[in-house]
Amino acid sequence: MSEFAKLWAEIAPIGRAGSGGYLRFALTEPELTLRDWFRAQAALRDMTVTDDGNGNLFAWRGEPWAPGTVLTGSHFDSVPHGGGYDGPLGIVSAFLAVDRVPRDRRIGIAAFVEEEGGRFGVPCLGSRLLTGVIDPDRAAALTDRDGISFGAALGARPAGARKEIGQIAAVVELHIEQGRALETPVGVASAIWPHGRWRMDFTGIGDHAGTTRMTDRHDPMLTFAHTVLTADQEARLAGAHATMGRVQVEPNATNAIPSLVRGWLDARAADTATLDRLVGSVVEKATERAARDGTTLAMTAESVSGEVAFDTALAERLSALLKDAPILPTGAGHDAGVLSAHVPTAMLFVRNPTGVSHSPAEHASDDDCEAGIEALATVLEELT
Repeated sequence: MSEFAKLWAEIAPIGRAGSGGYLRFALTEPELTLRDWFRAQAALRDMTVTDDGNGNLFAWRGEPWAPGTVLTGSHFDSVPHGGGYDGPLGIVSAFLAVDRVPRDRRIGIAAFVEEEGGRFGVPCLGSRLLTGVIDPDRAAALTDRDGISFGAALGARPAGARKEIGQIAAVVELHIEQGRALETPVGVASAIWPHGRWRMDFTGIGDHAGTTRMTDRHDPMLTFAHTVLTADQEARLAGAHATMGRVQVEPNATNAIPSLVRGWLDARAADTATLDRLVGSVVEKATERAARDGTTLAMTAESVSGEVAFDTALAERLSALLKDAPILPTGAGHDAGVLSAHVPTAMLFVRNPTGVSHSPAEHASDDDCEAGIEALATVLEELT
């Protein structure tokens, strides 16, 4: 077995569900087990482990937060029944890359909390807290589907922004590529599309499914269904992406007309203007439909991230260093995107032969993962 395969085998069973995907929600037992594994790997390498008070873990070669340190790593948490590579690949690769870099180089490895937003609803929560993008009190009050708050799960009010992030020389996050754009083992990111998630509450009148005439109904499910189709159509027309993959219904009974349908819109586009037009069009048409259905729509922006253009000079430098590795944008959000506003930041992508992500079918070959580790080690040695 390769060094990658050996280390990957240690974490592969943790949090795996019967679907073949993973349930590694932030600060739940599987993710906490992975955090213990992180500490153990750091100890094997005589690296110092710190917590920034926001739930983010760091392993340091050299003094924590020392000026000139290059930070790498990713996240452990998953979307519901997601793939195993999204996030953990960047952490496993970071430890193996550090093994190949001279010991006098200052390197930090991060395990960011709640990158997916799968438990508390706000993606990149840990990096947003670290950089001051989100208020600690707002973050502490976020709740999961069982009503447990982020503050309670963390065991404290988040510490919020840390000025030490400004001392980091550069950030390089390695991640599996989450589309079909990469044809070589390793690529370099150029940008992240602007994206966001919006909660849409469709309210109607609950009633009996068998006795209420069709003409007398105020069914929010009809408004929701129309909105799903509208979002799909508007995204295709705009060359953008729109998804409504999560829904909650009240009272959620087979023989009852719903009183409330709550759906989440995930929208992404190549530029902010296109994203704004897409979301605005969806809301306008959903509101018009609600008026016809006798329902109402309330919209809440849970998180919105602007377009991220990674440091162009750094991306070109890394591409040349890696023998003209292709440079490509992505529609997926990452902690690196949040950090890029504060630190020179780059991303390395490892090829995904299926092009599928956030699914059990997500995959990368061991050979490509080894190539990613070598690339990351080369970059870390160059930048330090």
